[in-house]
Amino acid sequence: MNLSEEQIERYSRHIILSEVGGKGQEKLLASKVLLVGAGGLGSPVGLYLAAAGIGTIGVIDGDVVDMTNLQRQVLHSTADLGRPKVESAKATMTGINPDVEVKTYYELLKADNALDIIKDYDFIVDGMDNFAGKFLLADACHMAGKAYSHAGILRFDGQTMTVDPGKSACYRCVFNAPPPAGSGPTCSQAGVLGVLPGVIGSIQATEAVKYLLGIGDCLMDRLLVYNALTMTFRNVNLKKNSSCALCGENPTITELKDAEQAVCDLKA
Repeated sequence: MNLSEEQIERYSRHIILSEVGGKGQEKLLASKVLLVGAGGLGSPVGLYLAAAGIGTIGVIDGDVVDMTNLQRQVLHSTADLGRPKVESAKATMTGINPDVEVKTYYELLKADNALDIIKDYDFIVDGMDNFAGKFLLADACHMAGKAYSHAGILRFDGQTMTVDPGKSACYRCVFNAPPPAGSGPTCSQAGVLGVLPGVIGSIQATEAVKYLLGIGDCLMDRLLVYNALTMTFRNVNLKKNSSCALCGENPTITELKDAEQAVCDLKA
């Protein structure tokens, strides 16, 4: 791939970085990232991946834009109310960067479609707002051998980690299984600071770019925890669990299954 004059100008601040350069930018333009969820977390991820020149960005979301989304979901505007989020997301991302091809999936991630959807992507970003979906995606990424970024946000707190199947601790190594339905507050009950997903989602986008370029240290075997009120970050060191039901020595999770869960357990 040869960069055009317009692309050299557009990505000039990337190209002058020795860790990226022209070859790195070409690598980004040839990369494919799947964004699962186009809400609070998915919004900053989508904006920054499009601006960075990720050549193909898949977006899966079965929801439409609601007035309550607009306090934090910056991919969408008031004019998009009632519009499928994947359509609004595509319009915004391609408006930022016409180099980007956005593939949309106006549906929910389920056991019967997950592996087929993620198979063609190089990196997966978890922007979902419920535990059942997060565990399903973690299982699917492990089975497909796809690296992914997990994140969750609620009230003033956020967390994120990156998983590279077979090399790092997986999501189930840390969290084991979804909590019982109703055991935690829903999004409408707990609330979320509007700028919080901007912080955590930007970190997820950074992880995606670093992974694709093969530079720096990704958040593998580390859970990054952020509190907006105290403005503090802390790293929690993780390690693979040999008894993990998904990636352990004797795994018991060998196929994907849908789980019943409240619509919104973590805020996105």
